Amino acid sequence: MATSIKEPRSSSFYVGELKQQLRDGYGLYIYPNSFFRYEGEWKQGKKHGNGKLLFKDGSYYEGEFKNGEILGDGVRYWAASGNIYSGQFYCGELHGYGVMKYKDGGRYEGEFCYGLREGHGLLVDKKGQRYQGSFYKNKKHGEGKMNFKNGDQYEGHWVMDQRKGHGILLCSDGSVYEGQWSGDVFSGQGTIIHCSGVVYDGLWINGYPAVQAKKIVISGDKVIRVVQGSSFTVQVTLQNEEGVISQCENGRVLKIWAGIKNMPIPKNSSQSFLELLEDLDEKPVKTPFGFECVSYPLIDAASTTEAQNIEAHMIRMYDFEIASSSVAKGDQESECGLEGLKESEDAPSNLGESTQFLMLEDTDPSWPASQRVKQGHAVFPDVMLAPLPARYRHFMATNEPDRKGGKKPNDRISAERAEKMTVSQEKIGDSRGDSETKVDKSRKARSPVNNNVVRPGEYIIMVHEVTTPPFLDQTLPPAFKRLRIIVEKPKVKGTKKDTLNVPHM
Repeated sequence: MATSIKEPRSSSFYVGELKQQLRDGYGLYIYPNSFFRYEGEWKQGKKHGNGKLLFKDGSYYEGEFKNGEILGDGVRYWAASGNIYSGQFYCGELHGYGVMKYKDGGRYEGEFCYGLREGHGLLVDKKGQRYQGSFYKNKKHGEGKMNFKNGDQYEGHWVMDQRKGHGILLCSDGSVYEGQWSGDVFSGQGTIIHCSGVVYDGLWINGYPAVQAKKIVISGDKVIRVVQGSSFTVQVTLQNEEGVISQCENGRVLKIWAGIKNMPIPKNSSQSFLELLEDLDEKPVKTPFGFECVSYPLIDAASTTEAQNIEAHMIRMYDFEIASSSVAKGDQESECGLEGLKESEDAPSNLGESTQFLMLEDTDPSWPASQRVKQGHAVFPDVMLAPLPARYRHFMATNEPDRKGGKKPNDRISAERAEKMTVSQEKIGDSRGDSETKVDKSRKARSPVNNNVVRPGEYIIMVHEVTTPPFLDQTLPPAFKRLRIIVEKPKVKGTKKDTLNVPHM
C-alpha cells in the first residue's frame, strides 16, 4: 500500500510502501538536504534491493543495495567528469571487477580496490596506447605489457607508472633492447640490437651507453707514409670523449675516402679533371688542415688486376679517338691552367669529353668496401691510390720545408718538379733497337693511362660513418689523416767493395 509520509522536524519526504511504519517495498525518498534522492526497493526502513540514487548535480548510482549500502553490481556516473563505471561495488566504492569509460576516450577494464585501479587490468588511454598488466594505487606497477602509439612495445617490470627492472622493448623500426631499466629509460646492464645492425652490449646510464662512441680515430702517426705503388692498411677505433675505446659496440658502418687539395681554377683554364668531378655534383670536403679536398681514386689492392685490364681497354679507345680525328702537327695543346692538374705535352688537346668521362667513370676499379665496427675497431686492409691518367699533371703540396734552403716550396716550383719527374719517368725504360717502328713509339707516348704507380705527394684519407639509420640518432664526425706517397729509393746494383774484388783483365 502506497503512502506519503512527511517526517516530523525534517524536510525529508517519502512516498511508497510501508510495513509497521517502516519504508518497506518500493518507494521514493527525498533526503533532508535535498541533495540526494533515492528511488527503489526498501526493506525494514533501509535501501535494499535494486534502486537508483540521484545527486543534485546530475550524478547517479543505479544498481544493488544491501542494508542501506551500495553493495554489489551497479553503474556509477559522474556528471563533473563525464566518466561512467559499470561493475562491482563495496560500501559505495568501486571494488572488485569493473569497466571504467573515461570522457576523453580512455577505458579501463580490470580490478579495483576501494575506488582505485589495483590488481590486473587493461588500460587504453586517450592516445590509443594499451597497457595490460598489474596496477597499484591507480598506477602501472608490477609485470605488464605496453603498446605505445608510435608502434613500440614494452614487456617487463613497472614501478609506479615507470619502467624499472628488467624489460624488453621492441621498437617500431625493428630495434630491440633487452636489459635493465630505471626512471623509464635504459639504465644498468642491457643489449640493444639496432635496426641498422649496430649492437651495443654493456652498461647504460640514464638512457645512454656508459662508453658511448663520440669520435672516429685513425690509428698511427700523424702522417701515413707509403712507398709509391704500395698498398696500405688503415685501422680505426671508436672512442668516447675521454679516449676510451667503445669495445661494447659493434656494427657501425664506416667508409674510407681519399682526396687531394682543391686548387682554385683560373678563369682562362680549359676543362680539367677537377671540373669533371664538379660536373658529377661532387662538393669539396672540408678538412681540419685548413683547406678543402676533392675526391681522388682509392681502390682495393685486390682489384688492381681488373684495373690493368680496363687500362688496356682505355688505350684502345684512346687510339681509336686519335685515329678518327685529324690533328695538325703545329697545333698547340690547351693547358688546363690549374696548378693542381696540367695536361701532358704528349696528349692531344682535342680528346672528346665523352672519352674524358670514360676515363673517370668506366675505369674506376673497386672502391674499398665499407667496414662494420667490431668491438670498437675497424680495419680497411690493402687499399691503395689509383694513378690518374697520364695526360694530367697535378701538384701535390707536401707542406714541408725545402731540405736545402729550409723554405717551404711554392706552387710553381713544386709543379716544375712534378713536371720534370713525370718526363723522366716517361724516358725510363728498356732501350729498343732501331727496328722499333715509329707507330709503337707514338702509341707509347700518347697512351692516356699512366702505367706507373700513383704520383708522389700529399693526399688526404678520411673515414666517415654511413650507418643508416644513425645509431641513437647520432652520426659520428669524420676522421682525417694525411697520406704522403714517397718515391722508393733505387737499389744500388754494386758497391765500391764489390768493384775492388773484380779481377783485372
